[in-house]
Amino acid sequence: MPARLCHPAEELSFVSESDQNPRKPRQKQRDIAFVDIVLFVVRRWLEHPKHLTRTVLGIALATITDVATPVLSGRLVTDISSHTGGAPHDAAQVTLRNDALLMVGGLITLGLIGLLGRRSSYLGITHLSLAIMQRALSQGFARVQRFSTDWHANNFAGSTVRKLTRGMWAMDTLDDTLLLLIAPEVLVLTGTTLVLAWHSPFMGAVLALSVVLFTWLSVALTLSYVAPSARAANRLDTKVGAAIADAVTCNAVVKAFGAEQREERRLGRVLKAWSARTARTWIRGTNSANLQGLASLAMRMLLVALIVWQWWKGKAGPGDVAYVLTMVFLVQGYLRDLGQQVSQVQRSVNEMEELVAIFEQSPDVQDRKGAGNASFTEGRVDFDAVSFQYPGQDTPLYQKLDVRIEPGSRVALVGPSGSGKTTFTKLIQRLYDTSEGKVLIDGVDIRDVTQDSLRARIAIVPQEPMLFHRSLAENIAYARPGATQEEIERAAKLANASAFIERLPEGYATLVGERGVKLSGGERQRVAIARAFLADAPLLIFDEATSSLDSESEVLVQEAMQRLMAGRTVIVVAHRLSTVMELDRILVFSKGELKEDGAHGELIQREGGIYRRLFELQSLEG
Repeated sequence: MPARLCHPAEELSFVSESDQNPRKPRQKQRDIAFVDIVLFVVRRWLEHPKHLTRTVLGIALATITDVATPVLSGRLVTDISSHTGGAPHDAAQVTLRNDALLMVGGLITLGLIGLLGRRSSYLGITHLSLAIMQRALSQGFARVQRFSTDWHANNFAGSTVRKLTRGMWAMDTLDDTLLLLIAPEVLVLTGTTLVLAWHSPFMGAVLALSVVLFTWLSVALTLSYVAPSARAANRLDTKVGAAIADAVTCNAVVKAFGAEQREERRLGRVLKAWSARTARTWIRGTNSANLQGLASLAMRMLLVALIVWQWWKGKAGPGDVAYVLTMVFLVQGYLRDLGQQVSQVQRSVNEMEELVAIFEQSPDVQDRKGAGNASFTEGRVDFDAVSFQYPGQDTPLYQKLDVRIEPGSRVALVGPSGSGKTTFTKLIQRLYDTSEGKVLIDGVDIRDVTQDSLRARIAIVPQEPMLFHRSLAENIAYARPGATQEEIERAAKLANASAFIERLPEGYATLVGERGVKLSGGERQRVAIARAFLADAPLLIFDEATSSLDSESEVLVQEAMQRLMAGRTVIVVAHRLSTVMELDRILVFSKGELKEDGAHGELIQREGGIYRRLFELQSLEG
């Protein structure tokens, strides 16, 4: 199992994931501001105008009914209080009765209109939220897929999944909170204030000032008091997902060392830190809500006192008192909810920060504007004065490297660890861009073609094949999704894989387990070779495909490799030099420099040569 997949379980570190690769400097990312996330969500609303319009119109309709209800209630109370008990057919009494009935009918109508408006807004928000959640997750996944190999090596898969899914659900919460809760609350409070100001400018001003002060208090408490703690809790929540995924991914290693309890203790330490930070966040949220509730109570009492005082002075009638009391209870509910919703918005914003950060980060390698599709057929490779430096390193690995690999030739890359062998193949695949110079295939600068089409013309057989937890047929066909079952079986036969596949109860439909753990190393390697056969690319790269196999599996894999090499340009990253003796050409690297170039028979004769020394060392070890 590759060492990069498993992290030491003994020590618990709360360093950021970008700090785990000493070769790559920690990138200082811009802090994601509150307004950045709100604008991020609004832009996605605007991508679905039909659903947004339905939602907003429904909200507006329901809000109008809430603002009008206290007005009709106050007029109804005025009608009732004006009834003197006179003759039922008295014109004045009939007018009062008709007006009262009209107000009752109006209240019923407002209730029905409000119900229809809310139904429309709920249906609209359902379709709107699902549409933007689906698009955001798809786009976020697409961006992560295109991030560099270094980025993926420096980030836990579990934490990346957590960032995407938590951000997606936070968008749903933010949609509901902003559109269904805060927007109506703001509209109702504004409308109510204007209506009250029409009745009494002084009380309208008091209500307006009270609402502004209450909103300021809610926002200030949320942003300055609750949000920092919530942000820290979310970071630890991400680490919880990473710790679980890391242990589950490396479960075979855990079992091999009987380390189940050790991993449980490790997760326990992460959970303890998360629990403490989350408790602090929740307590701060409770404190904030209590302070907001106290402020809301003070505002309500002030308004009630003012209308009672005006009634005592004869400046307000029973209808006015009923209107203000109804309005106060209405406002009370909206203000209480507004304080809670501001906190909910901030929690959602905190949970979306990492998702938005993914959208703000650009892939290190991007297609040029106007890049075409690769159509390589020969597989000639040229390194033209290539210089390359890894991020964080003081000196370049390559400086003005010139190499030509002719079509149809079989070339080995050898040298000590860190000499630049694997980097050579990564530059061909354009997993990195050169610092200077260019890499050409069939005379075409690989930066002038799209990355997808470039890599489709290169077949890779890695040292540790990675398989999907899908069927064997799907894994083999990954290089050509439209391949027929007959083509899949033919590729498996050429790769010496058909025999073991056909012995399996479900044959090609057998699920291979995560990363192919249900197969042996040799079986995984033959599946990878079958995949390369199906790719049928002119350029083939092997990363020492037999270095960790038993003798029987090695023979089967080498036979398959020989078939696969026929008619292709082949580059072999060699660790065991005994496997490259028959190749056409051997390139010997040391510290990024091409030191020797020739066939095995030529290089082995060089006194003091690097290749000869490495070959002799491996012969002694053997």
